[in-house]
Amino acid sequence: MKSPFLTLIKEHMYKKRYAKRTIEAYLFWIAAFIRFHNMRHPSSMGDTEVELFLNHLVNTRDVAKGTQAQALNALCFLYKEIINAPLSLSLNFLKSERPIKLPVVLTHAEVTALFKHCSANHYLACALLYGSGMRLMEVLRLRVNDIDFDYKCVRIWDGKGGKNRVVTLAIELIPLLRTQIKLVENFLQLDLKNPLFSGVFMPHLLRKKYPSHNKQLSWQYLFASHKLSIDPESKQLRRHHIDEKQLQRAVKKAAFDAQIDKHVTPHTLRHSFATHLLQSGADIRTVQAQLGHSDVRTTQIYTHVLQQGANGVISPFSRIGAN
Repeated sequence: MKSPFLTLIKEHMYKKRYAKRTIEAYLFWIAAFIRFHNMRHPSSMGDTEVELFLNHLVNTRDVAKGTQAQALNALCFLYKEIINAPLSLSLNFLKSERPIKLPVVLTHAEVTALFKHCSANHYLACALLYGSGMRLMEVLRLRVNDIDFDYKCVRIWDGKGGKNRVVTLAIELIPLLRTQIKLVENFLQLDLKNPLFSGVFMPHLLRKKYPSHNKQLSWQYLFASHKLSIDPESKQLRRHHIDEKQLQRAVKKAAFDAQIDKHVTPHTLRHSFATHLLQSGADIRTVQAQLGHSDVRTTQIYTHVLQQGANGVISPFSRIGAN
């Protein structure tokens, strides 16, 4: 049976216009916090119990810094928005010092092999992951009007951290994009004949400003689902974008079929985009802007990848000429 308390939090977050993934993540950590304290209600706990839980995540579960930060954000939201008793700004807990892993990067040959084995249904989305360096959800949330054919770029709205940016578009993908938009247009024509169809999901402010745009082609998701579904927020019938798991499975299968002996995910294609740009001589600030990193130090991790092996320190064995 679902927890009425967690259901209340979920409904509150939907009303506050939180993203679906954020809601799922916060509910996960709030539930974990409650289980850790033997099902005590959060209203009977506070700073001390939160500190104990955050310490547990580091000492017992060895979570990464970002994971611990997400758990903290979830609990801060819980106590501020739901319990109405904000946590102290000076919480005393052990912060994760787990080192950041170097990203897995494919070679040019591996990227070529992967795309040769990529399914036709997911080729274009995968090509944008690598060709434009977008995150998985940034690709899936693209709308038709985000593709700028005139300036050969893609506009990303409300990316990670709420930032907007413009990224490059490979001209080789333009024919495929036009075909994809035609498919979306066919879906829309069918949907408009359905009296229950309520149009595509629109962000709250745009929904109020442009009430009729949700049934216009330009606002439909570029990678639209093949079936209609109920919007969990409004309970209305809409056509959402494809599920992220589809793309994750497609990338994993293509890597397996291409016999790539690395852990490959959609984010690996983004890592490869950044590394290959730097490898070709692109300025790190340019790469930072393309990736949407707030801090250039985040982008510099890709320079560490390039400094490995033959691109960095030359082995002394290579200098002795041994066979």
